[in-house]
Parts: sequence; structure tokens; C-alpha cells
Amino acid sequence: MATQLSSSMRTMSSQICRQCATATAATARRTFTSTTAAQSSKNALRMRSNNGSSILSRTSTQQPSQSATRGPLQPRRTYKTVEEAKSKYRLGPFSWQAGLLFLIAGGGLTLYFRYEKARMSRARIAEANKGIGKPLVGGSFHLTDHNGADFSEANLKGKYTLVYFGFTHCPDICPEELDKMAGMIDLVREKHGAGVLKPIFISCDPARDTPEVMKSYLKEFHEEILGMTGTWDEVKEVCKAYRVYFSTPKDVKPGQDYLVDHSIYFYLMDPEGDFVEAIGRNFTTEAAAKVINDHVADWRGKIDRS
Repeated sequence: MATQLSSSMRTMSSQICRQCATATAATARRTFTSTTAAQSSKNALRMRSNNGSSILSRTSTQQPSQSATRGPLQPRRTYKTVEEAKSKYRLGPFSWQAGLLFLIAGGGLTLYFRYEKARMSRARIAEANKGIGKPLVGGSFHLTDHNGADFSEANLKGKYTLVYFGFTHCPDICPEELDKMAGMIDLVREKHGAGVLKPIFISCDPARDTPEVMKSYLKEFHEEILGMTGTWDEVKEVCKAYRVYFSTPKDVKPGQDYLVDHSIYFYLMDPEGDFVEAIGRNFTTEAAAKVINDHVADWRGKIDRS
């Protein structure tokens, strides 16, 4: 009996030990499995991180960034010689300096030829206006200026003379043209100095335009304009010489009303007393002054060349 009880006890003890061993082994396996899984996860994460860094590193090495290719991080190219540096700015076989000089020279020659062409044209016109033998415009005359002094064609020599025919009782045209004449005088003086141009105003109405009347009338326009008058025959003679229409009646009674008609031109005479050019009413003050200034410049150039 005792032997059977002892044997049963040993059997139960062996079973309990086996069950404990089995449970312990299962627990150990679960612990090992969990530890192994955690370690594997860590290793996998580390490998992915390392692979990403390697890829970025390879990408950076194989494909340089855009900022690195633009130049700030690269040294600028230095030219080996001065000639090589100059060649950067050349246009084919010519440099830009040569092209600029060519344009300047071409423009200067163009302006010079245009000036010479205009000058020769003015010279031909002046020679044609002189005619053959007797001048076409101008000639001998005798008048009295507004200071009471004698004045003839001889007084025209030595300077350019601007001659205008009109009368003091003219309502509109003569005042307008005298204003233009005053502007021309100032522009010529500004260009060539004083004393180059002699402006004179010849009356076509000698019966009413006495020297005193002329002087008082002309001072309202310009102090350099010199008025001229004379007898009816003297005025008719100078109008005929300058091809000016003259319609003033000869025998005029005091207080009698009559019409005075005349040509509307400025006559430019050169320093030799010869006719140069007629300036019409269609000319502006500036355009008329330019005509005079061009002729004065031609004359001075002719003197310098002689």
C-alpha cells in the first residue's frame, strides 16, 4: 500500500515537472520570438535609413545641384592674353570701335556734301540773279534817309542789305512784315554779330512819308531799320530798279485819299551791292533769317579762302 502510494506520488511529481518544463519552454520561445521580432524591426528601419542616405549621397555625387552649375561656386574664366579678351567684343573682322568710327565718318561726310550742295546752289542762284550786263534786280538810285542824309546804291556796299518797300499808312501787311524784319535782324546778329546786316525800309508813298514820319514810325519796330524816302520821281526810279510795283499817283493834293499798292518781298543784297535772293511773305522769321545767315557764312568763307 505504501509502495503504491509512493509510486503514485512520483508519477504525479513527474507529470507536474514535465508540465512546468513545457510551460517554461513555451514562455522562453515567446520571449525569444518577441525579442527577435523587435530586433528585426530595428534592423529593417536602420537598413532603410542607411539605404536612403546612400541614395541621396549617390544622387548628390552623380547629379550636381543647379546652383553649383550656374557659376558662383565655379571660378570665372580668365583670358590668357589681351588679344583674346578683345576678341570677345569683336564683330567679325571689325571691332565695335571701328564700326562707330565708320558711322561717325559717314555721317560727317553726308552732312558736308549736303552743305556743299546747298552752298553751290545758292551761289548759282546768286550768279543767275546778277544776269549778263545790267543786273536783273537793283541799280543806281538816290534817296534821303530818315535822318535827312543822302543815300544811294553806294551805301549798300560793305555789308549785306535787306531792302523792303512799303508805306507808313499800310494797315496790316507792312506792320507784319516789319515785325518779321525785326526778328530777322536779331537772329542774324545772334549768329554773326552786329554790323553784318543793314536793314532799310523804302517808302512807296513819298507824299505822306516824310523823313520825320518815317523815323517816328520805324522806331516802334527796330532801332536798326533805316527809313528811305524822296521825291515821287526818285521813289519811282528805285521801285523800277528793284522790279517793285508802284501805283502811287504823282500829283496828290493834301488830304486826298488814294490807294498804294506794292510788291511784298525782302530783297537781299550782298556786300558788293548785287542782288542775291528775294524772300517772300511765305517765309517764317526763322526761315528767312536762315537764308541770310547761310549767305553770310558763304561770303565769309569765300573771303577766308581768298
